[in-house]
Amino acid sequence: MTEIPATRPAHAPRIVALLNPLIRRLMSVGMPAGPNILLTVTGRRTGIPRTFPVALMQAGGRMFVQSPYGDVDWARNLRVAGRATMSRHSRETPVDAIELTPQEGGPILRDALVPYRRNRLVARFARIFVPLAADATLEDHVRHVEGHPMFELLPRLDQGDDGMPMPRRDP
Repeated sequence: MTEIPATRPAHAPRIVALLNPLIRRLMSVGMPAGPNILLTVTGRRTGIPRTFPVALMQAGGRMFVQSPYGDVDWARNLRVAGRATMSRHSRETPVDAIELTPQEGGPILRDALVPYRRNRLVARFARIFVPLAADATLEDHVRHVEGHPMFELLPRLDQGDDGMPMPRRDP
């Protein structure tokens, strides 16, 4: 009987591991990096905060992040923690993270990619991370989300002195 090898955990290409510290440092001092933000998530095993650059997608006034490299460590950490800190231009925002099902994420991914597909150069670059053609079907987008976790980021509710959530205040 032949043994089936265990599936290896997803991981980003080696170049990402080499470039992320530089990108993280540049972004932390305010360098704009397109749609990217810094996301800080507590490690699920160590409890140590981990910060990484990730593309922020916006659709319908909502914010989303998706792992372009599959179910990698930051996605597993975010799934367990359910919260993070989003940093952009030296402004930190605590957020709650809700993982979406592929059926929820597919239409959002399709809609979030529309602005990037308008420019040929940007569309070509975006296809590195989301290898879907401009004419991809909704089912194609749903299948992509099946292997690439997607989370909605919601500004965290303020907490009162007793630690209980307080209602959101509209500006």
